[in-house]
Amino acid sequence: MPLSADIARAIDQAVERERAALATLSKNIHENPELRFEEHKAAAWIAELCEARGFTVERGLAGMPTSLRARAGKATPRVAILAEYDALPEIGHACGHNLIATSGVGAFFAVASVVERIGGEVVLLGTPAEEGGGGKIKMIDAGVFGEIDAAMMFHPFDRDILAHPALASCWYTFQFHGKPAHAAAAPHDGASALTACMDTFRLVDGQRVHFRDGVRVHGFVTNGGQAVNIVPETAACEISVRARDLEELTRVRAIVERCARGAAMASGVEVAISVRQGYRDMRNNLAMARTFGHHMEALGRAARETDGRVGAGSTDMGDVSHVVPSIHPYLGIVDEGACLCHEHPFERAAGSERGLETALVAAKALARTCAEVLADPDLCARIKAEWRAG
Repeated sequence: MPLSADIARAIDQAVERERAALATLSKNIHENPELRFEEHKAAAWIAELCEARGFTVERGLAGMPTSLRARAGKATPRVAILAEYDALPEIGHACGHNLIATSGVGAFFAVASVVERIGGEVVLLGTPAEEGGGGKIKMIDAGVFGEIDAAMMFHPFDRDILAHPALASCWYTFQFHGKPAHAAAAPHDGASALTACMDTFRLVDGQRVHFRDGVRVHGFVTNGGQAVNIVPETAACEISVRARDLEELTRVRAIVERCARGAAMASGVEVAISVRQGYRDMRNNLAMARTFGHHMEALGRAARETDGRVGAGSTDMGDVSHVVPSIHPYLGIVDEGACLCHEHPFERAAGSERGLETALVAAKALARTCAEVLADPDLCARIKAEWRAG
């Protein structure tokens, strides 16, 4: 049963009533970028705004001081609206997490204003450290999603897409240890850790022809030696590995590790390999995504279901989607093709009026979608059936 016009109107009005407060929240987070697990100001601003509206806020979920949860309603189903608010090193909110936080808070307030009329419970989850820290994974492990029936959020982009993929990922650190020597007087006495480090990249490049579509392997040298006249005794690099699913990720990981070991052997040096947990691929729930798309269209923005012309990154929302039915739609805050996330122009767009307006539209569409899931047992059943079918 579609969401009633009366409830949809009440949701939109609730977001508009909070426009000034949400604009201030977005501006404050954007102008005060905080890195993963250090989002103390952002988390406090969100919590204080929720408390000012009469909601109880739980802080410090899953052992993370900058995580939070607020609730409205009671019983089931329970739908979580997720907020992210961490920034990137050097380029601040070039992924637009200030807008994600703003839309999440706005959507939560809007659903809370009608939840007694429709039933169920809406939960706002403040999830730290999406940029490489995996805050949502820590919350999954702590059981935070154990009571949740569905989860949703939006992400800024250069176009509107309902169900874009996200890649499974992990991060490697390769530490090479060789033998120092005078680079001019006795280079023959040395074993260059830097040569092995650089050869790792060259060997990986030689293997790209064997990667399946969607695989991404990229990295940078974190330690390139100690002095220009010393054969480098130590060198190191970090490499990210991504693939469309865990099976291909596992295969490519084996190739990358083999390249590092082969490079070390060729130079006669040692290599130490460490791996940091990455993210899982995104399982977009189409029943829920299409409901979101219907509400976006009603709000004046018709979104594509997917768009193969644009690449994908990774997000810990992918991990959430393997635990509960989830959506992670993208909405444009710049013209298509103008720029993408993690670029300086995108950081400026995240602080723009256009960015804010998109966040407010997202808040309305998320809230409408959440309310429809709560109010419609048939939709809720379809969402769960699709997720169980894989």
